Amino acid sequence: MSTICAIATAPGGAIGIIRVSGPKSLEIVSSIFNKDLTEVAPNTVHHGRISDLDEVLVSVFRAPHSYTGEDSVEISCHASSYILNKVEELLCHHGCRIAKPGEFTQRAYLNGKMDLSQAEAVADLIAASSAASHRIALNQLRGNISHRLGELRDKLLHLTSLMELELDFSEEDVEFADRSQLLALAEDTAAEISHLTATFSDGNALRNGVPVAIVGAPNVGKSTLLNALLRDDKAIVSPVSGTTRDLVEDTITLGGILFRFIDTAGLRHTNDTIE
Repeated sequence: MSTICAIATAPGGAIGIIRVSGPKSLEIVSSIFNKDLTEVAPNTVHHGRISDLDEVLVSVFRAPHSYTGEDSVEISCHASSYILNKVEELLCHHGCRIAKPGEFTQRAYLNGKMDLSQAEAVADLIAASSAASHRIALNQLRGNISHRLGELRDKLLHLTSLMELELDFSEEDVEFADRSQLLALAEDTAAEISHLTATFSDGNALRNGVPVAIVGAPNVGKSTLLNALLRDDKAIVSPVSGTTRDLVEDTITLGGILFRFIDTAGLRHTNDTIE
């Protein structure tokens, strides 16, 4: 397994973080740091210098108690793009390679630190633009979906085992479970699966914005309403009927929920080919 590195922070801040993960992470960082990290205790922070570039803080995490489940190091330095790129360059010169997009989370998944639904939640949490989408992603990251799926799996296995026993001993007139209990268990499981499936569209809307179309006859104030909601002159407002031809949309957050308002063309009978 190779050792990877990547800048983990967005440009524009005062502090930048470079993450390193893999079997040689401690060894490689030690080669550019003024202290040997190979024997230090896990979950510790060390102050020092990287070459003549910068004074930094280095956080050490040892397998399996790290985000990726591997030996990992986080280098906190000043967020100059020059410093960050030079540190990355030094790490690659000593044996690292630049991580692919999402590779740290991929390694966490492959090393059993999270399941697939939690790995997907990481991307949703990063992209969250409202309180509602943040709450959904955080709950998924904490394993709420995984827990519910695990319970469903246990119910299905229990139902399957009872049915197999009934089939195996059907000719001997032996009952291992009451038929009404089997039916109730099957119906309960099916209802829970249906409910879980139905929540997908709701969750998707909360993540991407609840679509709200503004529909009506020409010149009733649809574009004016959109501009008032957005507090911006997003759509052209004119007394001429049929000004809005294409969909005009934008998003705003109301009560912690992202809404996607869509201004539409006025509904009327017309001989205008474009309308």
